[in-house]
Amino acid sequence: MGETAKKPLFRDIDGDDPDPEATVIESLCLNCGEDGITRLLLTKIPFYKEVVIMSFSCDHCGFSNNEIQPGGQIQEKGVRITLKVSSVADLNRQLVKSDSTSVYIPEVLLEIPAFSQKGEVTTLEGVIDRSIQGLEQDQEARRKDHPEAAAQIDEFLVKLKKLKDVESPFTVTFEDISGNTFVQNPNAPHVDPSVQTTHFFRSKEQDHSLGIFSESEVAEGTDQEKNSNQDGLLQPSKEGDFTLETLQGEVLQFPTNCPRCRAPCMTNMKVTNIPYFKEVVIMATNCDTCGERTNEVKSGGGIQPQGMKIEVKASSKEDFSRDVLKSDTCFLSVPELDIEVGPAALGGRFSTVEGILTAMKDQLLDADVMFSDSADLANKKKLEEFHQKFNSILEGKEPVTLVLDDPAGNSYVQSLTAPEPDPALTITHYERTFDQNEELGLNDMVVENYENN
Repeated sequence: MGETAKKPLFRDIDGDDPDPEATVIESLCLNCGEDGITRLLLTKIPFYKEVVIMSFSCDHCGFSNNEIQPGGQIQEKGVRITLKVSSVADLNRQLVKSDSTSVYIPEVLLEIPAFSQKGEVTTLEGVIDRSIQGLEQDQEARRKDHPEAAAQIDEFLVKLKKLKDVESPFTVTFEDISGNTFVQNPNAPHVDPSVQTTHFFRSKEQDHSLGIFSESEVAEGTDQEKNSNQDGLLQPSKEGDFTLETLQGEVLQFPTNCPRCRAPCMTNMKVTNIPYFKEVVIMATNCDTCGERTNEVKSGGGIQPQGMKIEVKASSKEDFSRDVLKSDTCFLSVPELDIEVGPAALGGRFSTVEGILTAMKDQLLDADVMFSDSADLANKKKLEEFHQKFNSILEGKEPVTLVLDDPAGNSYVQSLTAPEPDPALTITHYERTFDQNEELGLNDMVVENYENN
């Protein structure tokens, strides 16, 4: 029992794992009514997150099915991924879509609503094939009872089948309000020019469809609303109980789950002040099960009036030791390596230039399994060359530029000459676009304030 408790709940995909810990359950086959077998596997998908893979097979009739459910929590924001398909190779991109993912192809006016299909691991071609199979399923009956509707569907099926030939480019948009959809980047770890990813805040109706309700909404639906504050585990604090001076001098602890293996662990939280910047909240997690050590940073202030772009050139040991605060809304990029990291990849963290670069490298090394297939030697060689160049930069043999682009303006890089200008540090402010305001939830706030006034 002691050894079992120390194993991560979600383990990396590994074909050589002698004990993958797949759970086998006897289940009813909905196709023939006999007993079949369902296998559950808790694992991690590289460049993505923890998932539960469910596979069913029936030996009596040969029916099989697979389904996927997110193993982690629902994300704070929804995600909208737009893929431009310009070649047949794009149809082979791996796709992880949840139950709440909607699919839209404007060129043929194909729309698959959210919650109309189960989550699955598939490809873009698989999504098109599934749509074709669904429309063809009852065509024979329609031709007898509704010949006009059947003719229209046949015409639409021709358009869908032509998509698989990619005679002309088309776009596919995946919108997932749970934020748990993923499209493979065949150019990883480099930037994918064919994909545009944006995040957005969910509406109240979308939260309800995912089963998310605020405390006030839950209280309104119960008969114990008046006693909810007295009976709850979390009691409201009185004004003045916790002053800023008290929080800055105390380290708070609360139970949570490890971000890597999901095992129970403790997180330490402390409010601190960064010189020439602002107050921030630092949270550090240390997992005894898998040894994962992480830190996360939240800004102590609100969203700034303008976005901020910081460029720091590192060519010496002093440059690599600069303090860096990356907020959870900040994009990272390294032009010399042609890589870009979104806000959710590393989260908010307080580190150094070397620490940020090492974290980016470690995340890519953890995803090596995607390139371990011996049949794909080109991708494997490309990744090895990339790691060699990355190591050369970390050893200080080549100069590097780290770019932090934070629409919320809450990121920071230490100046070595403060308060005088630093020649290796460039900071520019800019006006946010409509899409950036949407990702920060500012558009909804403007509309709400307008309606209230």
